[in-house]
Amino acid sequence: MTDQTATQPQIREVSVGDALRLAEAGYRIIDVREELEWNDGHIPSATLLPLGDVLDRIEAVVPDKTTPLLVHCAAGARSARAVARMQSLGYTNAVSLKGSMLDWRRLGGDWEAPQPLLTPAQQRRYSRQLLIPEIGQKGQRKLLDGKVLLIGAGGLGSPSALYLAASGIGTIGLVDDDAVDESNLQRQVLHTVDRIGMPKTESARITLNALNPETRIVEHRERLTADNVERLIANYDVIVDGTDNFDTRYVLNDAALKLRKPVVHGSIYRWDGQITTFVPFAGPCYRCMYPTQPPEELAPSCAVAGVLGVLPGIVGLLQANEVFKLLLGVGETLAGRLLMFDAMATRFDEVKVWRDPQCPACGEASPFVAASVQVAETLEPAAR
Repeated sequence: MTDQTATQPQIREVSVGDALRLAEAGYRIIDVREELEWNDGHIPSATLLPLGDVLDRIEAVVPDKTTPLLVHCAAGARSARAVARMQSLGYTNAVSLKGSMLDWRRLGGDWEAPQPLLTPAQQRRYSRQLLIPEIGQKGQRKLLDGKVLLIGAGGLGSPSALYLAASGIGTIGLVDDDAVDESNLQRQVLHTVDRIGMPKTESARITLNALNPETRIVEHRERLTADNVERLIANYDVIVDGTDNFDTRYVLNDAALKLRKPVVHGSIYRWDGQITTFVPFAGPCYRCMYPTQPPEELAPSCAVAGVLGVLPGIVGLLQANEVFKLLLGVGETLAGRLLMFDAMATRFDEVKVWRDPQCPACGEASPFVAASVQVAETLEPAAR
């Protein structure tokens, strides 16, 4: 019988002393521990690639399979397994550090033990998000520092606000001048029967503070108009549009372009919902999508046409998802894409929306376009 183990590639293991010399010689360091271990301290020049992600991500992290790699974990067991997995993919110059990080530090190896970005309570609360490679402590810190303004505390604003607050958005502003009505309760889940007649922003604040006391809720108990729109949106990072009329959407669009504020738009009608994201000068704006306002009879409000109770929940949650990507600078937003949901058929469709060079708001003749190139260059990757 053939000895199968004899054909397996040999895993090269090195001591801490040898590893220090390899690091000096230019070996790229791969840390295969978990995110929480990394946050407790790590080699500054290392790249975090948890063991469970090695097979899926190593080729994206290190495209050249001849690159000299120094792989380490806490003591050497996981790093040896990681090297074996790398070898199975064709990596020819990976070695495993067989030794502890305590010895690495004792022998003078570089080490970075950053101050915690989150308090112990925050680490416990957001522990499931911290495990996501695209978030971690740095990403969660971005969310905690983020400021999101919701235009409307109704059907779309309710689910968005609930999950934005639950996930740790630091400041949520609510713009609404309406009071809770019994007819709202079928879909506006921020509000309850005992708050009928209460201002919606106050009712929303009570619900959101009960869910996450750490989130700061700012009430703007007024209706968004051309006179107050710039003041309202100026201090926020992302705007969530939950309005139900074209006039307000056009006003918001133009102010957001002027102040370079991304807007996550949602709309609902009976069984149908739409979601897109407008990133100033990096994609189309609302006027590109709707150059002229349709007749009122073709775009009635929910109070006239009706709406399925669960529909704003679905659309509002997708809006919240866009907010996370914008604040974190990850993934692909819906900028330039209109996502349409048919609740009757349970089907998503998507159409491309192009930026109109002749658009009066964001086109070549726009009064805001002159400074747009510099602004667009500074946008996070997900906002492009």
